[in-house]
Amino acid sequence: MKSFLSIILSLVLFGASAQFKTDSLAYQLQRKKINTMLAQRAVKFGQYDESLDKHTGIFGLQTKKDIRRSNEILMDIVKTDNDIYSELKILLEYRTFQQKQVLTHTKETENSTLGYMSTINKLRAQIGALKLEAEKDNAHEAEVRKMMIITIIVLAVLIFLMIVFRRKKSVPVKGKRATSSASPKSSSRR
Repeated sequence: MKSFLSIILSLVLFGASAQFKTDSLAYQLQRKKINTMLAQRAVKFGQYDESLDKHTGIFGLQTKKDIRRSNEILMDIVKTDNDIYSELKILLEYRTFQQKQVLTHTKETENSTLGYMSTINKLRAQIGALKLEAEKDNAHEAEVRKMMIITIIVLAVLIFLMIVFRRKKSVPVKGKRATSSASPKSSSRR
């Protein structure tokens, strides 16, 4: 039974791992996408630092053009941040979905395992009942055989006794006939 349950459990877990690998692939692709966006953000932030250090104006001051360029880079960083947040939300939804799916699959596995166990217990009970019934049938059959043997022995003894009584009855009758037939002979001899 333990091997049967372990086989069932391994098949169920194999199916779960195949499903999990498929979902895990989507999760890994999403993570890769977010990591790429984070790398782009780091590059843009480096560009922003450089633009803050640029002073193309007279006496080493920043011009409006320098400030606008820094603001454009900063706005691009903010847009990238917003995109990263939306992708993170999707990633968290994948994670939540995976957790729910694993929990659901675990419950289904547990339910099917409990179902198998209850079926096995029912079958064991039926086997026990059939064994008891078979034992009763065997005991009854043995009793019937004993009764048949006793009946056959009694009949054989009765037949034997009948044969013996018939022979005893038939032997004296033959003896009387022999003596009665001898008596006329003896009377004729006289």
